[in-house]
Amino acid sequence: MISAPQTNPSPAKRKRRFFPFNAEQTINILSEFGPLVTMFIVNAIYDINTGTWALILTTMLAIAVMFYMFGRPPVFPLIASTVTVVFGALTIVTGDPMWVQIKVTIFNAMFALFLFVGLWLDRNFFQYVFGKTFHYTKQGWNTFTRSFAWFFVMTAVLNEVVRLTFHDTQIYNVLGHEMSGVNIWIAFKIAIIMPLSGFYAWLLTRWMQRHHLPVPDEAGATASLAAAAATAQPIAEHIKRPGHSSADPQA
Repeated sequence: MISAPQTNPSPAKRKRRFFPFNAEQTINILSEFGPLVTMFIVNAIYDINTGTWALILTTMLAIAVMFYMFGRPPVFPLIASTVTVVFGALTIVTGDPMWVQIKVTIFNAMFALFLFVGLWLDRNFFQYVFGKTFHYTKQGWNTFTRSFAWFFVMTAVLNEVVRLTFHDTQIYNVLGHEMSGVNIWIAFKIAIIMPLSGFYAWLLTRWMQRHHLPVPDEAGATASLAAAAATAQPIAEHIKRPGHSSADPQA
């Protein structure tokens, strides 16, 4: 899950805010974890194939909702949803849940590599995508991108640790409940990765405010006020001189 740095929203956009995220961020979160919750429930009642079908259908529904609300789906959820559908289809065809599980590892690892290579080539991907909307220093954009790249690496590693530790063919006792390895993996995504991702994105966007640059209109207005103040100051000092009168002495 990727959340762009936040700026002060317009009054119209504030109406579409769902604390602590705006409308688009909220839909992004629901589109990523809503299908996982559905898969968790359906897989617990039926089997992995039925649960994967539920994952695919709810993912496609999430894409449709994003089209309806924003006129276009955000880039990252669309890519992630497409990869989910592809790997979910592989799980249905093969009957092996490994495919839908390693999708997270492959996607996060590849995207982290993409971000690191971009930084190495001095091509900041997030700045390229969001630079016209959010105005931050180059150092701020680089730190934001590097931080998210490492976060993707961490989640990819954690995903593999959980997947390899809890096998889908075994039943485990977790807090007095019997759960399959797949359901433990899904619960891990919902109960740990989801809140961790949300908190990390929120914390990072707050930190980005120290790298905020004024937008062009604000910069122009500030320069105009400074010029006006510089012009007005000598006039005010001249008027305050002793013996100076604003009235015409010949009147």
